[in-house]
Amino acid sequence: MLSYKRRTLILSLLALGACGFQPAYGPTGPAANLQGSIEVDTPNTRDGFNLVRRLEERLGQPQATQFTLSYTLTIEEDGLGITPAQAITRYNVLGAIDYAVRETGSGTVVHSGQVDAFTSYSATGTTVSTQTAKRSAYARLMIILADQITNRLIATSGAWSK
Repeated sequence: MLSYKRRTLILSLLALGACGFQPAYGPTGPAANLQGSIEVDTPNTRDGFNLVRRLEERLGQPQATQFTLSYTLTIEEDGLGITPAQAITRYNVLGAIDYAVRETGSGTVVHSGQVDAFTSYSATGTTVSTQTAKRSAYARLMIILADQITNRLIATSGAWSK
């Protein structure tokens, strides 16, 4: 049984190599030059700061900037859990980002898109715990959105990043 699993693994790896699979950040991968080459617009809100921080964690601090990433962040809050006394006990935080990657010199848009996600938090505790849960939900949302943007940039970088 063990040799069957080992054989299957080896054949799977050979099949991936034959179909042109290569690591995105590998020496000849499509995203090899992406690290440190994208400068994200300066944030002006706490949520923007959390978003940019996560993008820079994933894409690296801008060093040899070839591209700029601009974004428009939209956040809505929606009450979910309502008690018989009409008190809201749970909130959904919905976020969407329209983004565009431009060449630094020419300003030409080389890639653009939109990502969206949501998180939730509970409002059943004290005021302090509710505010802490809210702040945490917004921070989690920015991480999710930044990761989605990063994944799309990595997946499409072969078409626009040289």
